[in-house]
Amino acid sequence: MQKFNYHSHTYRCGHAQFDMMDEEYVEEYIKMGFEKIAFTDHCPEEVIRDFRPGVRMDYSQKSEYIHSIEKLKEKYKGKIKIETGFEVEYLEDDEDYLLRLKSECDKIILGQHFFLNKDKLRFIGSDVLTDEDIISYAKHIETAMKIHLPDIVAHPDMYMVGKKVFGNAESKVANIICKSAQTYNIPLEINISNIFYNTYLDKNKVLNNDPIEVQRQRLKNVFYPCKEFWEIATKYDIKVVYGIDAHFRGQIMLFNELVLLANEIIGKEVIEKLNFTQM
Repeated sequence: MQKFNYHSHTYRCGHAQFDMMDEEYVEEYIKMGFEKIAFTDHCPEEVIRDFRPGVRMDYSQKSEYIHSIEKLKEKYKGKIKIETGFEVEYLEDDEDYLLRLKSECDKIILGQHFFLNKDKLRFIGSDVLTDEDIISYAKHIETAMKIHLPDIVAHPDMYMVGKKVFGNAESKVANIICKSAQTYNIPLEINISNIFYNTYLDKNKVLNNDPIEVQRQRLKNVFYPCKEFWEIATKYDIKVVYGIDAHFRGQIMLFNELVLLANEIIGKEVIEKLNFTQM
């Protein structure tokens, strides 16, 4: 089982567990036997693009965030390896800032929650995305990989949110992303957070104790991981990791169960063909 996770958030983003401090995440990871983690909270914006409330830390919090993780890195040396990082969205106008951000931390993961199409900012999860939109999404990810911005591409199949059919455009997006991952040797993440939010976490954001048989029945509401995307991924020579995308304590505690459910969604035959890396 994977003993690292490079996708963890903190209370600063405004939508994670508000009463869980950075050190508590570290302690939970140690309890679960993890050997290496990175905090990759949603990056602050130097120039505001995303005006939605409660989605990322303020720019004024950036230094304190890095300092907090650096202190934990030193305190827990010998017990667990800790890295600093950010989850970013690529936009061409922000390229210089994002590369500078990369130089200031250990890990950058690309979580393309929004992108531009014809100069209009489009948001996954709130906008109804056209075929042209999702191709633009793929092109943003392709460009980010081309300039070697991310160390990992998070939830590359997130564009399936709200979609009921995996058609020609969806297939084209998968091929663009997977081909780029192969070309630039950048791992893709099987993100297990959408499973958590639709199974073990109830609508009041409280963990339920339902058996896994009941959790399986709820997988019909999960948009990603997307089986068809990962079937296409097997056609390419790419590296794959699991990402917890931790916003809540329960996601760390239930890592093994969530991976099991992710594997069931994707299918044993596909999982066995993927190249899981120990980066």
